[in-house]
Amino acid sequence: MLSIAIGKRVRVFALAVMTLFAVQPALSSAAALDSVSLAPESLSNGAPCLITVTLHDAASQVTGTWQSHPVVFFARSDRRTWFALAGVDVEVHPGNYPLTIDATLKDGTHRTLHKDVHVEEAPYEKVPLSVPDKFVEPNAAALKKIAADKIVKDKAFANSASQPVWSGDFRPPLHQAPQSDSFGNQRIFNGKLDSVHRGLDYRAKMSTPVAAINSGRVVLARPLYYEGGCVVIDHGLGLMSIYMHLSKIEVAVGKKVRRGQIIALSGASGRATGPHLHLGVRWEGSYLDPAKLFQIQMPQAR
Repeated sequence: MLSIAIGKRVRVFALAVMTLFAVQPALSSAAALDSVSLAPESLSNGAPCLITVTLHDAASQVTGTWQSHPVVFFARSDRRTWFALAGVDVEVHPGNYPLTIDATLKDGTHRTLHKDVHVEEAPYEKVPLSVPDKFVEPNAAALKKIAADKIVKDKAFANSASQPVWSGDFRPPLHQAPQSDSFGNQRIFNGKLDSVHRGLDYRAKMSTPVAAINSGRVVLARPLYYEGGCVVIDHGLGLMSIYMHLSKIEVAVGKKVRRGQIIALSGASGRATGPHLHLGVRWEGSYLDPAKLFQIQMPQAR
């Protein structure tokens, strides 16, 4: 009787092990069909990118972490293809940066994906510039104004829409004005102050109409010490565009704007060497090259 009981237990245990290993390949097979891709595939410091996650099973939510920044995804109607717009700050050092993605599936289970993203060093140049001394060595009153401006900017940058507000591809704010100073250049003001150029400059005559690069909501519209006349538009998911040195502002905080809408006139206000437009693109505090953003084909966000 004892040998029969032991034999039954062995058979039950063997059956359980066989069942476990019979189910496991099916789960691995589904997970193996998941993928993560970046466009462009080759990244350098200052580059924006579109992250695409393709899942075998529909998900209710997809989130990620990259370079200590949260990455929020939006989905197509099938909930199997998810997108996120992200980027590499202009001052990030070259190397490999792990991207971790967590997908919450419709059945409540989780699936984690990993991808090591290699970042190369972009060949940025050094450019000497001459500006009034007050912008290189500001006095006490100017320092007070600069500190107050920082509070205003931090407040504007603090909140971004939880869903994409943009629609379609991003487009340049000026159609015919040539670029004058490239993104990422090391700028030396009056031979003293060394800084990284975190935007793209356009040679625009005074009072040239400036268009929004995509749809969004205005979160800042006022003159600042260094930026001069300044407008900031939130496009959602931590992405914002910044327009500087404006002579006239045509929009107000809280106003919704559409891609191509005239939001201001170009000028030479703030720390500027002459009439031009400075365009900046910021994602989660990182400054990205606007020219490269214009090259990315965006999926429909709605």
